[in-house]
This record gives sequence, structure tokens and C-alpha cells, in this order.
Amino acid sequence: MENSQPHIFLTGGSGFIGSRIVEELLADDSPLKPSKITIFDIQPYQGIQNELIEFVQGNIFDYTVVESASKNADIAIHSAAIIDWGTKSKQEVLNINVEGTKNMIKACKANNINHLVYTSSLDAVFTGSPLIDIDETQPYPETHHTVYCESKKLGELAVLDAHSTDLKTCILRPSDVYGEADPYHIDSLIDMAKNGFYVRLGNGKSKCQHVYVGNMAHAHVLAANALWTNNNKVEKEIYFITDGQGSNFFKFFDQVVEGAGYKIFPKNAWIPKKLAYSIGSLSEATAVLMRPIKKYNPKFSRFAVTYTCTDFTFSSKKASKDFNFQPKYSSEEALQKTINFYSKNK
Repeated sequence: MENSQPHIFLTGGSGFIGSRIVEELLADDSPLKPSKITIFDIQPYQGIQNELIEFVQGNIFDYTVVESASKNADIAIHSAAIIDWGTKSKQEVLNINVEGTKNMIKACKANNINHLVYTSSLDAVFTGSPLIDIDETQPYPETHHTVYCESKKLGELAVLDAHSTDLKTCILRPSDVYGEADPYHIDSLIDMAKNGFYVRLGNGKSKCQHVYVGNMAHAHVLAANALWTNNNKVEKEIYFITDGQGSNFFKFFDQVVEGAGYKIFPKNAWIPKKLAYSIGSLSEATAVLMRPIKKYNPKFSRFAVTYTCTDFTFSSKKASKDFNFQPKYSSEEALQKTINFYSKNK
């Protein structure tokens, strides 16, 4: 099997991480050479073009479509998800992130797909209290801050429960992902800089983990290859993926904003955590009240405050030991690639 070329079924392949997984699979130095990549996503695919790519548009919540699209695949990489921090309905998040994952598992069994890599999230174990230098033995919290956090835990449990000799699985937990075309962080920070009043949350001391999107994609390829080549160390295992030391959320992204040529003013404005939390609560309440008239997702939320103001650090030692994960892109290269993208897109 080590020398054969697998057909890879990739859900969420139009997304931030998914489209980069495609690039890493097709890279000259990829350890896993696919015979075909079937991309499945509800959004049109606009990534790298290649004759090995087939795109199927569909909803992961629709089992019939998932089962049909994944026929003849050898490896499934399931990265489709709703990324949500409290602004979407509970049922919508659970449908996609939990029932969609169960649909993927069911399709794997129906189509004799024997390898499944699941993209989870560090949010599966987020507690809202400081977690410093934890590892994968960190237990799930009894309650979750958002339905998204809960959905990623439930997705993990479904994948672990599905593991068998016929369906070998592993789970990757990305830390805070950044990079070119980042849909979650950088645009809103640049907007603040453009508007001339740039504020941060907390006191600048809390630390969290980041990972460059190219390195996260590379981790998926390595994990899939480990399953494919019968590396039993990775079977039914969970891995944190990061590529650098913990750093303050805002100080980290300040490098991108300033590097791309935007002025940060005031230089050192921080909203204390308690005040920021109150503003987040008000922002969420306003969004709920406005919902009958206009639906919008508030960028300021209680979860965002808690997340960016609370220590949450770990390493990728286990991934390094079990399937030789090392960052493909250095911190300097990753930061420069990100800065270049946002400099060109002013």
C-alpha cells in the first residue's frame, strides 16, 4: 500500500484550511501522492486547479450526496465545519459539525473507506480558565462556552467511537490558524487600523497558540499518510497542532497589520477584560434584538473576549513523535507570506 496512490475525499476543500490541504497534497514534496482528489463543499471551489481534482458541490448534512460523492475513495479528510463563536443557531452548528461528521463516518463504512482524518479544534477542550502547557490528556470540560466548542467535542467522540480495524481514524486539533486569506482575524483588525482607532482586549499578558495555515495543511497530509502507510501509532489518537511559542493574540497579529503597512493608533490602547466582556454581552444582545429586521454577526462577543484574554498553550510534541510533524514553513516565512498577501490586497 505504501507505494500506491490513494484517491482522497476531502470535505471542506473550498475553505481556508481545506484549500491549502489540496495545495500540500499536490506539492512536489508531498509524502502522499494522490491518484485523485475529490473536493466536497457547499461553497464553490476556487483554489488551485489540477487535472487530479474533481469538485462536488453539496451539503455535508445530506447523507445521500456525501455517500455518492465519496464512492471509490481510499482516504477521507473531513475538514468541513461551521466555524462559529455564538452567532449561528445551535441546530445549524450541530447539524453540520456533528451530524455531518456522522454522515462522513457512515459514508466511509458504506464505501469501504478505511482511513479518516478529522479536523477538530482546540475549542473542544476550551474551558474559559487558563490552560498552560497542556497536552492531549486534557479532559473535556463538563460544560462548553459555545455550541461550536461542544460540537467539536461531539465530533471527536463520534470519530473515536467509529474507529475499528476497518476504519482507522485520527484527529487533529489546530491552534489559532492564520495566513493568507484568513477569514477570521486579520480583516477586522485591519479595518480597525483603517478607521484610525485600534484597540485590543485584556492587558496584553495572556498567551495563546497559533499555527500557519500551510503548516496545518501539511499536518493533515502527514497524518493521512501515516494512516495510509499503517503507522499504528496514530490510530485513534488526538493531536494538537501548532508551530510556534505561545504569544498574545493581539501582539501576534499587530505584526501582520503593521507589516502590511497600516498604522496602529493609539499605540497601546487596551480595554480591560471585564469591561470588554460587558461590551461583548451588549453587542450580542443587540444582534438578537435586530435579528427580525437584519441578521448580522457581531464581531465583538463574550467568547471572543474570554478566548483572547485567557492563557491557552500547548505544543505539538506528540504529533512530532508519532508522525514526524515539523513545520514546513518557518515562523518568519509564514509571517512574511501573510504580510505580503495583505500588503497586496490593501
